[in-house]
Amino acid sequence: MVPLISRRRFAKTICAFAVWAGSHRTGFADGNAGKVSSPNPATKPIVYPETRRDTVVEKYFGVSVPDPYRWLEGDPRTDAEVASWIDVQRRFTTEYLSSLPGRDVFRRSLIATFDYERIGILQRSGDRYFFTRKVGGQNQPVLVIREAAGRDRVLIDPATWSKDGTVAFQEWRASRDGTYVAYAVQDGGSDWRTIRVLDVAAGKETSDVVQWARITQIAWANDGSGFYYSRYPEPKPGVADAAGLVNHAVYFHRIGTPQTDDTLFFATPSRPRRLNSAGLTADGRYAIIYSSDDLVHADVLVVDLERPDQVPRVLVQNVADRWSAIGNVGTKLLLTATKGPERSKIVSVDLAAPNSEFIDLVPEQNSHLTGAYIAGDRILASYFVDAKFEMRRYRLDGSPDGIVDLPGIGSVHAVFGEPGNREAFFIYASFSQPQTVYRYDVETGQQSVWIEPEISADLSSIAVEQRFFRSKDGTRVPMFIARRKGTLGPIPTLVTGYGAFGGSMPPSYSAMLTPWILQGGAVAIVNTRGGGEYGAAWHEAGRGLKKQNSFDDMIAAAEYLRVSKIAPPDAVAIYGDSAGGLMVGAVVNQRPDLFAAALPNVGVMDMLRFDKFTGGALWLGEYGNPVREEDFSNLLSYSPYHNVKPGKPYPAILVTTGEADNRVVPAHSFKYLAALQAADLGPRPRLLRVDARAGHGSGKPTTKVIEESADMLAFAARWTGLEVGG
Repeated sequence: MVPLISRRRFAKTICAFAVWAGSHRTGFADGNAGKVSSPNPATKPIVYPETRRDTVVEKYFGVSVPDPYRWLEGDPRTDAEVASWIDVQRRFTTEYLSSLPGRDVFRRSLIATFDYERIGILQRSGDRYFFTRKVGGQNQPVLVIREAAGRDRVLIDPATWSKDGTVAFQEWRASRDGTYVAYAVQDGGSDWRTIRVLDVAAGKETSDVVQWARITQIAWANDGSGFYYSRYPEPKPGVADAAGLVNHAVYFHRIGTPQTDDTLFFATPSRPRRLNSAGLTADGRYAIIYSSDDLVHADVLVVDLERPDQVPRVLVQNVADRWSAIGNVGTKLLLTATKGPERSKIVSVDLAAPNSEFIDLVPEQNSHLTGAYIAGDRILASYFVDAKFEMRRYRLDGSPDGIVDLPGIGSVHAVFGEPGNREAFFIYASFSQPQTVYRYDVETGQQSVWIEPEISADLSSIAVEQRFFRSKDGTRVPMFIARRKGTLGPIPTLVTGYGAFGGSMPPSYSAMLTPWILQGGAVAIVNTRGGGEYGAAWHEAGRGLKKQNSFDDMIAAAEYLRVSKIAPPDAVAIYGDSAGGLMVGAVVNQRPDLFAAALPNVGVMDMLRFDKFTGGALWLGEYGNPVREEDFSNLLSYSPYHNVKPGKPYPAILVTTGEADNRVVPAHSFKYLAALQAADLGPRPRLLRVDARAGHGSGKPTTKVIEESADMLAFAARWTGLEVGG
């Protein structure tokens, strides 16, 4: 039931995006104005914990750049001084946050908005279905098997793995006959994975254990003899979370054998920083390999597993373009292709032919192709139309065959189908509808709800509209705005965006941000350049030397919210995760006057040293390389850590990170926070919230997510003046 995992999905396993937006466009009825209280900012300066300041200075192209807090890059597990600094900051922040009004109200509301059934990846094996399910306040999802009669049985429950819920169940795949499930275990938020194997009939683990997997797919051989996966060499003791990562490779593990016997399938020793991943076509014949330097562009290679030599054949070797395999029909492989600035199209290539000649099946459209899937004897293709989803049908020869009626204006999160099987599934969500699984009959076009979640929160009071505004250079940028129906007048507004790696923010449900709206605030989701809402050109316009466009878009959005009287002048809070956290830091430095509060979460804050840690070198293609003079000048111009401007009143800032984050190491947040606390930025607080046994977000227990979200929302409410009621 699970199609070939594409390069696009591979990239998504690397970059955990804060993908969140609004819902369908509706008008606002007349009614009550939103409640706004005076922010009542503090007038006395805050005395922060002392942070040692060193005299470290590094020269780049004749420019001396101070780095006084480099010592905070130390690993707190082995560096007692860093551990002590974190402990002091944690106690200082906890004391402040515990006094915030509305914190308990937000916590109760978050419990309600998170209280629904979430269904994840689906896979069909014969007449049985495998899928993940997370209900209500469960910390981690469970793996469920549904028999033909409709009976569900839990196969894997991570709740039994740890008392605090921080050991998580991640990547998984059932063998084609459903005999085994290979699944990855994530401990304490780390990106490292240990893969284990479950005997489905016996309900017990086998002896198979695969360690040091990271940024991996799990792809079973068609005969169930074993699976392909990606890993790094075992790191040296003490550097697993801090050192740069090299020599990522694809291996084959045969069931019942030790990992030391695993076979190397594909590697790039001459380019040790590459990411390499392999997926299999639905019939198991072809392995599709992606080899990437920058998470966005990848070489594509294919291995015919029916041939005895199994030598990889290069299909695409072009770092400027973007290719992603959909699946195969016999010897014909279908792919999405994006050349230069054009929007994606669907092409095919006959793998039985000696030369790789690509033939257009579905040419470039007037909207952005975000994904395509073979289901039955049709292609189901999802498109972005002004950041809203549309799903279109095509025959296998590329001729149009109508559209799939979606329930409304929202997001299609995944489509599951395979050639020759008329049954397909898709997961749909809008701001007012949590992720719902629909069964779709490819032959008849009929669809029905397969799993519909119930939710404790009342979402019927929320209205969402889409607006457009002009950025600094005149570019038209879309934005979704969500607030309660009947709300009039300027109200405290939480604005968020991402704008990197081609990641998009379509209309979808957010359990975290919904309580802000239910309390009378507005949420604005900005589709800045650097994202993928309008295809490759939109991404290219906000990456590398053009990164400032992303920040200009967010600044223009904040100005628009004030000018259009959606938000009062001093009642806009800005929030972002990861690359979105970088956006928060950069935008606040450039225009601190626009924001009352800022919430950068797990942000990339030191743009001159981001490539020194874990997988940071993989971002060089997105941000630029600090060792190139032109890139250095650009990175230094917006690096949040290096551009804190003393003497200007800054918003209240709550910096959040995970102590075990080995994707964007917490040193980014530590150094940035130290720079904020050392500068004269006015009386509003600059605080650091550090979660123990938590990483970049993946696998984070629901209880921790709720606690962190309650603190962030209460902090933003305090400084934007949002009145929080019971």
